[in-house]
Amino acid sequence: MTIGVIKVARPREMSFSESLYLVEIVKGLGVRVGHMLSNSVRQEGIKTIEYPEVRRVMPPRFRGRHRLMKRPNGAPRCVACFCCATACPAKCITIEAGESPDPNVEKYPVRFDIDMLRCVFCGMCVEACPCDAIRMDTGWFTPPDDTREKLIFTIDTLLEK
Repeated sequence: MTIGVIKVARPREMSFSESLYLVEIVKGLGVRVGHMLSNSVRQEGIKTIEYPEVRRVMPPRFRGRHRLMKRPNGAPRCVACFCCATACPAKCITIEAGESPDPNVEKYPVRFDIDMLRCVFCGMCVEACPCDAIRMDTGWFTPPDDTREKLIFTIDTLLEK
């Protein structure tokens, strides 16, 4: 049984000027001043937009806020088949089914909640829905809020335009 030799790597000693970091600070300030001067001369390359007045055009495949589609009579198009909740990898969709008073529809969602804090906006729920009841084509981001309860979207919130 042999015992290996342990080598300890120590950093080299810095000189006095290196320990003050003056050279690196001056280099960083030079880069910053250069960017500031080039942005004040050439403003077409700046990526900032004036948000409330100018809105960014969303790409066609953008997955925004969820919405539930309505039937012509105003009832939700969802038939509570649980396909969207099953396909969701984040398990953020909660559905409770009930008997529909309409004889043409077997079930309807008594409760349909989406926890937006858990949602990863993957679009699997939209792909899994057989009756095109849920969509993510609103073009809107989920708005920030101050409580967790407000970010659990209920069926009433999802049916709004």
